[in-house]
Amino acid sequence: MAARVSTLWFVDTPDPAAVLGNAESPDGDAALAVAQRLHPNMDLAPTGVVPLSQAAGVTDDVLYVGAFPGLVVVCHKDLTPTTPTTTPWRSAIDSATTYLVASRPEDAWGAFAVWEGDTLRRSFSAAPATILEDSGIPLVWERPYWAGEFPLQHPPGALPDPQSLPFHPQQFAEAANREWLGFRYTGARSEGELNPTSIGLLGFTVHPPGQAPRPNPPTTDASAARDSAAAAPATGAVKRTFLDRIRRKTR
Repeated sequence: MAARVSTLWFVDTPDPAAVLGNAESPDGDAALAVAQRLHPNMDLAPTGVVPLSQAAGVTDDVLYVGAFPGLVVVCHKDLTPTTPTTTPWRSAIDSATTYLVASRPEDAWGAFAVWEGDTLRRSFSAAPATILEDSGIPLVWERPYWAGEFPLQHPPGALPDPQSLPFHPQQFAEAANREWLGFRYTGARSEGELNPTSIGLLGFTVHPPGQAPRPNPPTTDASAARDSAAAAPATGAVKRTFLDRIRRKTR
């Protein structure tokens, strides 16, 4: 896994891959509510929609949020904690399951974690020859990695570190992402596997009160306004439930 990834997922659906596969556009109101929850008392300026494949590798100070029925994903450069148990914003939203998946190519570091409610079930963080965190019982899908079926590849003539793991930490993190969410960021996709370039997230920059850039004036073209309204995602019970949860969390 050579991709840079910094993602936190709040999941209230038994099949997040199906939700992502059917996602047509992110819910703008819900995404804004999440951003406001993460940055209370700050001004937010939208930066537009980008694909998850781009948002997950964010290196600047932009917050990306995708809100879909029963699922929210947050991407930010700070979501690369050496120890996943110290992940920021982990408790920002009540959800049945929370996933962290993070990866950094410059030091071949990878990490993942899963919480069920407020209970940590598994966390792992490592560079190729150093385990930084390893909590909980290894999950079934981890077995072939620990068994050496996906070994680290070393350049010809290079002597491996005797403490090297039996797998590449970034590949291990990508396996967690595929197991939990149904897609990978790198490599050829198998049949039925999601494409992260087709999943849109909304970006926000964060500013002190009163310092956010002014939004563009609204269009006066009536037909453009009608087209915009027709293209907007429909609101419904799922969206209201999610927004209610965000509001309850702020009280």
